[in-house]
Amino acid sequence: MHIALLGPSGAGKGSHAVRLATRFDLLHVVSGELFRANLEQRTAVGLLARRYMAQGELVPDEVTDAMMEEWLWHIAPEQGVLFDGFPRTLAQAQFLDDLLPTMGRTLEAAVYLSVSDAEVLRRLAGRLICHTCQASYHLQLHPPAQSGICDRCGGALERRPDDIPELIRVRQRAFQRVRGPLLDYYQATGRLIIIDGEGSLAQVYAALETAIGAVRRQQARPATRAEIDQLQAGSAAGRALPAELRAEAGLNLVLLGGPGSGKGTEAEELHAQLALTHIATGDLFREHLRVETDLGRLARTYMDRGELVPDDLTEAMVEERLARPDTRAGFVLDGFPRTLPQAEALSDILTQLHRQLTSVLYISVADQEIVTRLAGRRICRSCQAPYHLTFKPPAHAGICDVCGGELYQRDDDNPATIRARLKTFHAQTAPLIQYYRAAGLLIEIDGQGEVAAVKERTMAAARSLLRA
Repeated sequence: MHIALLGPSGAGKGSHAVRLATRFDLLHVVSGELFRANLEQRTAVGLLARRYMAQGELVPDEVTDAMMEEWLWHIAPEQGVLFDGFPRTLAQAQFLDDLLPTMGRTLEAAVYLSVSDAEVLRRLAGRLICHTCQASYHLQLHPPAQSGICDRCGGALERRPDDIPELIRVRQRAFQRVRGPLLDYYQATGRLIIIDGEGSLAQVYAALETAIGAVRRQQARPATRAEIDQLQAGSAAGRALPAELRAEAGLNLVLLGGPGSGKGTEAEELHAQLALTHIATGDLFREHLRVETDLGRLARTYMDRGELVPDDLTEAMVEERLARPDTRAGFVLDGFPRTLPQAEALSDILTQLHRQLTSVLYISVADQEIVTRLAGRRICRSCQAPYHLTFKPPAHAGICDVCGGELYQRDDDNPATIRARLKTFHAQTAPLIQYYRAAGLLIEIDGQGEVAAVKERTMAAARSLLRA
C-alpha cells in the first residue's frame, strides 16, 4: 500500500505521519529529509543539488524527482510507503504515477488534511523545529516531553525562521494555487480522501487511521467534486489575468524557453535596445544571498539545513524586485514563472502593484537542437556569466571576459541529464503555454537558426507590442 499525505504547512502531517507509518507498516519518506540525506551522503543527485546551491541557484524540480526515484528503487518491492510532503504539485503527482508502475507499485490514495487559513496561522505561531534533526513540534498540539529539547535526539528546539507573517501570507497564496490542480487530479482518479484536520490530535489521528484502514480493505470513500468545491470556496483561488487592468507604463514581458533556448541572450538584447529591466531569478536569488537581506538569510537557513528553498520564498523575492522603481519603465522576467501556479502568483503580484503583463515571448527550440547547444555551454566559476563555444565564445579560451574567472562545463550539461530536464520542462510548461495562450498573451518565436536571426525575430515581436 502506498499513500500520499497532503496538506498545507501547519496541517499536522509531521505530527501524524510517523505513528501512521508504524501502524500500517509503511516506510515513511519525507522529501526534505531525503534531500538532506542525499547531500550528506554525496550521492550523484546530491552532488548535483549541492552544485546548484553553491552557485546560488534554486535546485530544479527534476533533481527532487530524481532523488525520490533513486530512493524507491532501493527499497523492497513489497514494502509500502507513506509519502510525506511529496507530491507537492500536479507535475510531481503525474511524475509519481508514471514512475510507480515501472516498479510494480501503485499509489492507492492521497489523503488531504483540510485546515483553514485562520487555523494555520494560529498553529504556525506555536510551531517548533529541532535544530539538529529537524523533527517538528507544537507548543499546544504536539509539545516535547521537556521544554525546548527534542524527544528524538536531544537537540535544541527553535521557532522556524520562515514562520513569519510576511512569508506565511505568500506561502498560503502559493499553496492554494498548487492545491487546486493537485486535488482535482486525485479526485478525478478516485483516490482523494479529505480529512478534517482541525480537531484534537487524537481525533485527527483516529480519522486518518480509519481512512487508511479503509484504503487497505479497498473500502475507502473517495472525495466528491462537491467536497472539493466547498473546500476551494473558502480560500483565495488563483485568478485569471484581469482584462480590464492596464499597466500605467512600460513593456512588461516574460521570457519562456527550455534550457539552452537562449532566453538569457534575448533578455540582454531587450534590456540593451528597449531599456527594459532584466530580472533573472537566478541572479535575484544570488543577490539576496550576497547582500544578506531578510529573504536571503532565510534562504540561507534552508540551504544550511540541506533543504530545498520553497517556491513561496522565490515568489516573495520576485514581488520585492518588481516593486522597485526601476521596473516602472518595463521589465523582462527570465526564469519565472516556470509553472502554472507561479504564473498565477505573478498575476496576483502584478495586480497588487496595479500593473499588467504585456506579453509572454516563448522561444521555441527543438529538443535535439537544445541537446547540441548545451554540449558547448560554459559558465564562469566566479561570476556565473554564460558563454557558448560556438554562439558566444569568450575572447580568450577558458577565461571569462567579465571578471577573468575560469570557465567550466556544468555537470548537468550532458545528453542524458539534458533530456531528463527537457522532459520536466515540457511537463511544467505545457499548461503554462496554454494558460498564457488562453489569456491572449503568448507570442511564439522560432528560436532555431543563427543567433542574429533569433534576436531579430525577438526584437520585432517586442517592438510590435510597443506599437499596439
